Amino acid sequence: MTDALFLASMAFLAGLVDSVVGGGGLIQIPALFTVLPEALPANIFGTNKFSSIFGTASAAWRYSRRVEVPWRVALPAAAAALPFSYLGAMAVSLLPRQVLRPLILALLIVVALYTLLRKDFGSVDARRQLGRREMWLAGFFGALLGFYDGFFGPGAGSFMIFVFVRFFGVDFLRASSAAKMVNVATNLAALFYFAGHGQVLWLLASMMAACNIAGAQCGSHLALRHGNVFVRWIFLALATALIVKFGYDTLR
Repeated sequence: MTDALFLASMAFLAGLVDSVVGGGGLIQIPALFTVLPEALPANIFGTNKFSSIFGTASAAWRYSRRVEVPWRVALPAAAAALPFSYLGAMAVSLLPRQVLRPLILALLIVVALYTLLRKDFGSVDARRQLGRREMWLAGFFGALLGFYDGFFGPGAGSFMIFVFVRFFGVDFLRASSAAKMVNVATNLAALFYFAGHGQVLWLLASMMAACNIAGAQCGSHLALRHGNVFVRWIFLALATALIVKFGYDTLR
């Protein structure tokens, strides 16, 4: 019962954070490893994906009702992310993840510094005309981040938000809503792979999914209520946490 309550609370917190700026896996995956130290890593990742996809989808639905989603770039990104996330999940057993850590650490530092130094970054919706070039660019980033999310995962949602703000002129709130659409696609593809290989702990995942939905609804409510400034500072806080984690893992 104690373990169940711990996982339920972590799933709620993961849903709350993930609905604002992504990064829910940073909370759920360590919690699952703590409670289930003997479980196979694939079962942990599959259970996490099942839980998080429900929270992500519920947050995406809430955002779409209150915020104008930039569909012209969100849809191509999600469509490209779907197959590449599946390929990323397949590549988990083929490629050493350790080689990615220094690269991701460097990218996170650049993203955090850029966001911190550019005070007006993502504060207003400054979209230019989104034409065919932007749609292809969205597809490219969707494929790239989709593969990363299926293969490795941590920080994928944050990178997506940064891409939508930096390259398409979307403000933080709308970027977060667009990132949720892409995250639904990446989680669905990766989950399809894990579930097809029997790597989901269904009973535990279902309980965590319910808590994840509750957290996602709470987080999206806070983001919609407090706007771009709130999302920007949560984004910077998560980026800092990711830098610390990746820095520690890389040095270790």
